Amino acid sequence: MLMRSAVAALALAFAMPALAQEAAPAEEAQVETLADISLGAEDAPLTLVEYASFTCGHCANFHNDNWDKLKSEYVDTGKVKFIQRDVYFDQLGLWAGILARCGGDDKYYAVSGLLFEEQQKWLSGSSGEEVAANLRRIGLKAGMTEEQMTACWDDSAKAEQLVATYQKNAGADGIEATPTFIIGGEKVMNQPWDDLKKVIDAKLAEATE
Repeated sequence: MLMRSAVAALALAFAMPALAQEAAPAEEAQVETLADISLGAEDAPLTLVEYASFTCGHCANFHNDNWDKLKSEYVDTGKVKFIQRDVYFDQLGLWAGILARCGGDDKYYAVSGLLFEEQQKWLSGSSGEEVAANLRRIGLKAGMTEEQMTACWDDSAKAEQLVATYQKNAGADGIEATPTFIIGGEKVMNQPWDDLKKVIDAKLAEATE
């Protein structure tokens, strides 16, 4: 029963982006958007926002290759407040985004990290049922229950909120590809870590003058 429910939820997730894109502005305004989930000091001199899709290979590469460096050098030291904003360019990305939020704000970045680290594995499912099973394994690893995940994927109102939040933020910042960064209010495209680090350092210098 749980797997049948998950597959039904997957069908809902597949439909959500198209439905959201077709909604009139007045209808979108009725959907409450969700607050950012941040890491690092609230009073950090610099804010860095990453727009990322859970199905984006470049996003997974950034997380696997650079996230530890960004976190240890800038976030954990109080220099940068980091915010990840999910982008739903595809249906499976939305379904993964629902899972990332399912454990609550405290578990968001842990689940997000697992989704990127195991991206190739969970995306390897050849059917909705296989993808559901793969994602469920990630949720269980993060400490969620089967019932908890089913409830999250069955929550159409939360799916609408996630889509509305994505559309509002990505539209305001002109996001067309992932990963894209907003560093100190400036849009910065994906680039090698050493080049990105130079941008962060320059923005930090400006913010602390």
